[in-house]
Amino acid sequence: MPSATFLVAAPDQPGLVARLSGFFYQLALNITESSNHSEESRFFMRLVVDLGKETTTRRSIEESFGALCKELSGEWSVGYEDVRARVAIMVTKDPACLYDLVLRQRNGELPCEIPVIISNHAALEPVAESFRIPFFSLPVTTDTKPVQERHVLELLKRLHIDLVVLARYMQVLSDDFLRLAPPVINIHHGFLPAFQGAKPYHQAYARGVKMIGATAHYATKDLDQGPIIEQDVARVGHHMTPDELVRVGRDVERVVLARAVRAHLERRVLVEGRRTVLL
Repeated sequence: MPSATFLVAAPDQPGLVARLSGFFYQLALNITESSNHSEESRFFMRLVVDLGKETTTRRSIEESFGALCKELSGEWSVGYEDVRARVAIMVTKDPACLYDLVLRQRNGELPCEIPVIISNHAALEPVAESFRIPFFSLPVTTDTKPVQERHVLELLKRLHIDLVVLARYMQVLSDDFLRLAPPVINIHHGFLPAFQGAKPYHQAYARGVKMIGATAHYATKDLDQGPIIEQDVARVGHHMTPDELVRVGRDVERVVLARAVRAHLERRVLVEGRRTVLL
């Protein structure tokens, strides 16, 4: 039986849990998961509802639930288990995160479809071919960036993409692109802002770091400053070479990016200003 996941963000007020859960009780729909959080006069809730035999149409449920949230001055969204999100992966030359995401998706760990891989280089086309995923190489330079991004946006729209994942896509996306694109999740090494620019692991080695990490976040117009979804770290030692730091860093990046994508696909993330609430 299919399920629906509802996310709600509203001003905190007495009786919110009762009103939201009571809505589904009145429709004789069973709540299989429920989690909520409140802070600074804001209330957040995630509800997973078993739709059963769907004696009530989804449109009818959405209209009624939308009316309730309007009464509560809240914002809401819903996703359905049997409607898989369509994810576009954007890459450059590093295949580590690409391999990891596709393998997890094929293994059923990421509830989505991956209908396209987009790159500014042709280097990873053999990887896409091995998984039989359409690959588009769209080179970009400073002069051609607006045209290239327009082509990417057209491709995303044509393929009905719901989420874009930057799996080590080594280009800065413009404000216009981010404004028109679906949500974009990015991964970066956890050294920012201390070690910006080229070869961050080599910079970290030179400074003798004892811990490295990675951060997955929603991309915004402020470079690497978007709402954080997931983070993790790994301890390293003085005996490790720069190449060994790169290996450890890649391991952390793969795990962190996969966790962030999964959280988004399972509708566990609510964005509140510059931060996120994960339920």
